[in-house]
Amino acid sequence: MERLRFAPSPTGPLHIGGLRTALFNYLYALKNKGQFILRIEDTDQNRIKKGSEKHIVESLRWCGITYSEGPDKKGGFGPYRQSERGAIYSEQVSTLLDKKKAYYAFDSSESLNKLREEKEANGEKFLYSSQNRMLLKNSLNMSKKDVDFLIKKKVPYVIRLKVEGNKTLICKDELRNAISFNSRDVEDKILIKSDGFPTYHFANVVDDHLMKITTVIRGEEWLPSLPFHSLLYEAFNWKKPKFLHLPLILKPTGKGKLSKRDGEVEGFPVFPIKWVSKNKNICGYKEKGFLASGLINYISQLGWSFTKNKEIYSLKGLIPLFEIKSLQKGGAKFDYEKAKWVNAKHIQALSIEKLISLSDSKIKKGLAVFKPEEIYEIYSLIKERMILLSDDHSLISFFYKDPQSYLASDIKKINSPTLVATIINLENLLSGLDNIKILKDSIYNYCKDEGVKFGHALKILRLAIIGSLSGPDIIKVLELIGKISALRRLKNLKNFI
Repeated sequence: MERLRFAPSPTGPLHIGGLRTALFNYLYALKNKGQFILRIEDTDQNRIKKGSEKHIVESLRWCGITYSEGPDKKGGFGPYRQSERGAIYSEQVSTLLDKKKAYYAFDSSESLNKLREEKEANGEKFLYSSQNRMLLKNSLNMSKKDVDFLIKKKVPYVIRLKVEGNKTLICKDELRNAISFNSRDVEDKILIKSDGFPTYHFANVVDDHLMKITTVIRGEEWLPSLPFHSLLYEAFNWKKPKFLHLPLILKPTGKGKLSKRDGEVEGFPVFPIKWVSKNKNICGYKEKGFLASGLINYISQLGWSFTKNKEIYSLKGLIPLFEIKSLQKGGAKFDYEKAKWVNAKHIQALSIEKLISLSDSKIKKGLAVFKPEEIYEIYSLIKERMILLSDDHSLISFFYKDPQSYLASDIKKINSPTLVATIINLENLLSGLDNIKILKDSIYNYCKDEGVKFGHALKILRLAIIGSLSGPDIIKVLELIGKISALRRLKNLKNFI
């Protein structure tokens, strides 16, 4: 059975890049009738941020990406937080030590920093590797008695993987096929840190094996780690999973990886839901007015060309389409305007009842003066104009609240020597009608008789009623708000002029 996992570190909120990784793992698992697992990789205790795990879980839940096993869904391969798997890592690293595939290193940070600085001064890079490890302070050039003595004296140490020197490594990435490395360029990376916690690399490989992960889909930034992870699998004599490294999500300019800073500068979210911490309250796509289905649909298009003929899909509809061969190698440029366009299509696919249910409390309170059938008609009028759910404030509030101001540019567009006179005539026309449904014909006849352009008269009426020169059918709006409100708003515009 295919088993895939999403394994984020709780060092901050879930970024949309991480969301895409989770999505592609989820789609691949379900396409192959497999299982999708959530694992929290919290071995770096110094970088953990309070609330991160909760944000990750709630983001996935809002997006509809469900996992069959995780910290809150026990399965047969737990625990699902790495901080709770210490005994497992101790047992596995002991196996490597016994097989002479790993060793203790007692070098101080100061001595290693000094060596690093010396190398860099000569334009070289320092690697703790097969080329210099016999000159350093580790168990490879000590007797067992000396090693035991240092451990007993609690001298700080780490445990490193012993990488065989000058060996050609062939690693396969499902997108890039075979990738060749030389082991002399691979460091004897640390497996267990001096605080006793495993490194990301060690825990990642051990957990993937013990949790029977068959395919690893992760970001391109982890591609340089592939040789070391491959060596770890070989050291244990374990079967490797398939590896696939997703291309980066790029800035809107197409240059560089999309960051939180880009969102702040450009004015769009980079998190699925809001991130709240001690000093921060950052809006997410949910709070911005996106449907989860709209966000997921757009994110799925970043690095995946699933069809040339159709772009709008539900999460369920994406599952049968997912193919590794359709993924792109190059980075995918983020386009917030395209994301909004996709979201608008998902809003337009909603039923009116569902759209009404998604309105916030302020809108619902304002619309309380209308009958249920009138509220249904209001949403029918504005639905096609909605791009974000949050647009309902600007598209609906004028139904129950008089415009408070008018743009100077709008006033300029309706201005004429007879503007006030036309407003007064519209007031008189409306006041004398018993049936507001014949207003359009009455305005048309008035314009014909007085030589006023019909479109000009409707613009004046629209600005008075809505407060803007754009919006839904003005006659239908008038029918809904009623004659008294319409006359009051015409008077307000006249007084303003």
